[in-house]
Amino acid sequence: MHKRTVLFGVARLLQVMGLSLFAPLVIAISDSTEATFAQRMFQPDVAGFWSAIVLTLTVGTVVTIALRRTHHQQTVREGFAIVGIGWMVLALFGSIPLFVYFLSQHAVLDAVIIAESFTDAVFEIMSGFTTTGSTILRDIESVPRGILFWRALTHWLGGMGIVTLALVIFPALGVSGYHMFKGEVPGPSKERAHTRLAGTANVLWGVYALLTLIEIILLLIGGMDWFDACCHSFATMATGGFSTKNLSIAAFDSEVIHWVVVVFMFLAGANFLLHYNVLRGNGRLMLRDVEFRFYVYIILAAITVSTLVLTIDGLPSTEASRSSFRSAPMPYEDFAEHVERQEDLVGTLYGSFRASAFQVVSIITTTGFCTADFDLWPAMVKLLLVLLMFIGGCAGSTGGGIKVIRILVVIKAAWREIIRMARPRIVRPIRIGNDSIEETRVGNIVSFLLLFLFITVAAALLLSLYVPDLTTSVTAVVACIANIGPGLAGVGAIENFAWIPLPGKWILILTMLLGRLEIFTILVLLRPSVWR
Repeated sequence: MHKRTVLFGVARLLQVMGLSLFAPLVIAISDSTEATFAQRMFQPDVAGFWSAIVLTLTVGTVVTIALRRTHHQQTVREGFAIVGIGWMVLALFGSIPLFVYFLSQHAVLDAVIIAESFTDAVFEIMSGFTTTGSTILRDIESVPRGILFWRALTHWLGGMGIVTLALVIFPALGVSGYHMFKGEVPGPSKERAHTRLAGTANVLWGVYALLTLIEIILLLIGGMDWFDACCHSFATMATGGFSTKNLSIAAFDSEVIHWVVVVFMFLAGANFLLHYNVLRGNGRLMLRDVEFRFYVYIILAAITVSTLVLTIDGLPSTEASRSSFRSAPMPYEDFAEHVERQEDLVGTLYGSFRASAFQVVSIITTTGFCTADFDLWPAMVKLLLVLLMFIGGCAGSTGGGIKVIRILVVIKAAWREIIRMARPRIVRPIRIGNDSIEETRVGNIVSFLLLFLFITVAAALLLSLYVPDLTTSVTAVVACIANIGPGLAGVGAIENFAWIPLPGKWILILTMLLGRLEIFTILVLLRPSVWR
């Protein structure tokens, strides 16, 4: 392991993030109500941004200059180290604006408040960069717009990957670009849009930016202002889920906005290389893609089942719903009114279809936006949504989870073993479309699935030490490792993660990182031999 090469790569990533901090700084300054420029600069939200910019760019530039003559041979180890360490460092530096803002909300500071503020800031920004969307903010609408824009921007940067952005800005990184790309871009997809890595990164970011711009325009037409349209488009295309409203997308009582978000969540959950080919006029490639078709079938089946169950069974009684764990239970009268409003949302066939379509697409793409409190829905629908959390989006998308292609390969591998029980001598390769999957790749996919489930169970066991409810513990871990956002019960659609004790938050921070970098990138760094 060439540690100087790793430091050089991480420093480059810090420079990229430092430049991106100027956008929320401008918004924070423009929103400041102080009279003079000097007074504005020392407002808590403004000071947090410029101090983060100074620190981030200084460290990044000094290290880059000091190591500019680093020319070691790069291998997969350096690539994975840059990605793994880089994401942790970016989360720490990126949390500075929130850390300063959280501290400013307390008249008196002590060690406990500082620790809580630091943990909350890192949790929120790690949730942003990993496009998880889980939040510790209790009243989102009271938070300054500069902070809210930075949350949304971390989604957008993390969605396609800040490493791929660095490859666009610094095509001559001097580090192992291919292995960095391999360590960050999710999914086992082997497709290539360009032979050159920088060309591939440009293609991905070009498609990503174009779809984001189109969604911003459509949301403006639907009635959002420019700020909300930008923040929600960033969160949608990154499949992140951070909203500028306490009620998420439900705050916008507009069918146009709801269906625009559904369409773009669906597109963000598909392979971006397929979008690139569609833009080139090769739409048939998307229709022939086995993974994309399976992705569509899952969504259609889930929407159909959810719609039928909601239409036929309706919502459980207020008493039954009230038994679900809540971190801050509502008074009975308020809760009964909340249940009545949710019943009105799904009181017709169209209402059930609309709510089901939104939540199914939001969950399987791991976006996490909400238009309904699905924690009140029938048990079968809630279980269906949890299963969709595990599946996630397609390979090469911004979605998290296990990925549709891996689920498809595991199903085919299981079916092959059933056939082999009756015909032991049969040679039957696993095929996806016209391609045969190498046995080493099948083994890699099965290993990933087992590790994903093992880490989920282990993290849920640890979290149960700090969270008194089993449903909350399990779904909180699933929501974080699959980069979903909301879970059920105490971390449901109208809840947040602020009440979870500090050790529990650090467990969830780690699961977010493991989920976004697909486990292997982080676990490989734990082997001592990798660092020799």
